[in-house]
Amino acid sequence: MKQKIAVIGAGSWGTALAISLGSKGHETVIWDVDKDLLAGIDKSRENGRYLPGIRLNDNIVVAYDMKVALDGADMALFAVPAQHFREAAISAARYLEGGTPVVNAAKGIEEKTLKTLSEVSRELLPNHGYAVVSGPSHAEEVGQAMPTTLVAAAKEIKLAEYVQDVFMTERFRVYTNTDVQGVELGGALKNIIALCAGISDGMGFGDNAKAALMTRGLVEMARLGERLGGKRETFFGLSGVGDLIVTCTSAHSRNRRCGIMIGEGAPPNEAMERVGMVVEGVYTARAAYKLSKITGAEMPLTEQVCKVIDGETSAKDAVAALMTRQKRHEPEELPGIF
Repeated sequence: MKQKIAVIGAGSWGTALAISLGSKGHETVIWDVDKDLLAGIDKSRENGRYLPGIRLNDNIVVAYDMKVALDGADMALFAVPAQHFREAAISAARYLEGGTPVVNAAKGIEEKTLKTLSEVSRELLPNHGYAVVSGPSHAEEVGQAMPTTLVAAAKEIKLAEYVQDVFMTERFRVYTNTDVQGVELGGALKNIIALCAGISDGMGFGDNAKAALMTRGLVEMARLGERLGGKRETFFGLSGVGDLIVTCTSAHSRNRRCGIMIGEGAPPNEAMERVGMVVEGVYTARAAYKLSKITGAEMPLTEQVCKVIDGETSAKDAVAALMTRQKRHEPEELPGIF
């Protein structure tokens, strides 16, 4: 089943997915708003800025015009930063052919509107089916064809299965799910906890602290996710706990790297600049904290990391605030997950 796939966004993740899709024989066309980036990819046959050292296969074509990229596409795969998804969707709406499904690979919540990206897609692209791919997946490893497992979620199971069939290879395993909201929120919210884990590492704390952050962070993810319409069990799958583990522990994680620099004393804005790519967790933390106030979901980790990145408190004081909270009982509201 060879398809034409238009990849919107030539960052590390878009490039890695294009490489994987091209290796399967799909006609893969990659487009980005940055024409200099595209020219470099076209000339050298690798993305030297975001995914250096990994050569693009012959099935990948660079398009300098979005219209050309989307012309006759069987699937539009969006791999732009979450805060730019709206802009990309507005541009693509002019060229997307009727019925072409939209597949989103970004992880985040739109900070200005507090909408998930599926909600943005329904607003701007109501006549196109929507699916999301998410899970523990660093671009650096996918680009090198290291074994990776994701979940494809769509409200219509047939669309999720179509995405599964398009993406599946011997090194890229895809499960299906119909809980779009849960899968999207798991991928977005874990970036907040990765920031926390990085700050902990930067402050010189050990494995005990990181394990606690990941465990209590998962509770926060499920707590807010369920209030926003996700299924609790989704957060204990690939797009929840799976992505949480890899993002909190890996050197590839931008959110963790940003957190490490903050924990070491760098001002948050400087840390974000030094990462060199978009740090989605910063935007998602602010959006999630607002949503926690709206929904009544208690999210103490998210609250404290927001105060740190916005300069309202120090990392040291944030730790003290978390460690001296009112005594609680575990497992709280999460019994019987399995």
